[in-house]
Amino acid sequence: MEIKIGEDINTRIDLYLSEKLDFSRSKVVKMLKDGVILVNGKPVKNSYTLKKGDIIEVGEYHEEEMSLEPENIPLDIVYEDEDVIVVNKPNGMVVHPAVGNNHGTLVNALLYHSKNLSNINGEFRPGIVHRIDAYTTGLLMVAKNNKAHEVLAHELEEKKTYRKYVALVWGVINEDTATIDAPIGRDINDRKKMSVTRINSKDAITHLRVLKRFKEVTLIELKLETGRTHQIRVHMNYIGHPVVNDPIYGNRKLIDDSGQCLHAKEIGFIHPTKNEYMEFTSELPDKFINIMNKFD
Repeated sequence: MEIKIGEDINTRIDLYLSEKLDFSRSKVVKMLKDGVILVNGKPVKNSYTLKKGDIIEVGEYHEEEMSLEPENIPLDIVYEDEDVIVVNKPNGMVVHPAVGNNHGTLVNALLYHSKNLSNINGEFRPGIVHRIDAYTTGLLMVAKNNKAHEVLAHELEEKKTYRKYVALVWGVINEDTATIDAPIGRDINDRKKMSVTRINSKDAITHLRVLKRFKEVTLIELKLETGRTHQIRVHMNYIGHPVVNDPIYGNRKLIDDSGQCLHAKEIGFIHPTKNEYMEFTSELPDKFINIMNKFD
């Protein structure tokens, strides 16, 4: 279907199409993200304001039914009280369900573990304040009620949450410390990837420090000022040192199928009701260490 805008309507594309096509706004947003809807032959954000002369192309879209069920999946819980859960996520576990992946997620496990989870992020993301990639391991904070969720989300937004990652990256980094300040947005050639770009991007800042240098790789720790999708993986690939065993970024050989060598090692935050600073740490998983030992 093709729609031509004949006048200046000064309306966001998601609002315009949800009314024009009688679709829910969330469905329109999904179609925009998946590149099913294009404006003048290019993907746009859901906040794009339509202009006179714009041509909207709407492709075929078949939405899969989603369900959300509690599942008895073991969780490595580092800390829990009436407001917060800190969980150590294993390699390969997706944080929340999505179309085509309804089962085996952290959310499925959390629903079985606790009857109390915040619902601010919607039906399919109960308790989820922030995410890490499926093949990134390590610490996540989960909110058990909406008040806790609001406080923790505000801390993240205000950059008050402390997050430290450890990664093994290809190549030898000569500098002992570095800061990568490069905006990240959706890759214009592959909508499933992110990239450093000035187009429809957001500021992204990563600080790194070298822990150990090997002949072919470097062990580093990273601290985030911002929390963009795939931020560490994109930034390290951008400077020519992609994360070892990353299947998407860097085009480097995979050592095995045990996941990328990126671990959310430490997290710190002010407790939403106790108003006390709390910090947690987790050890590098065995699979990460096994890959690192291959280069020692």
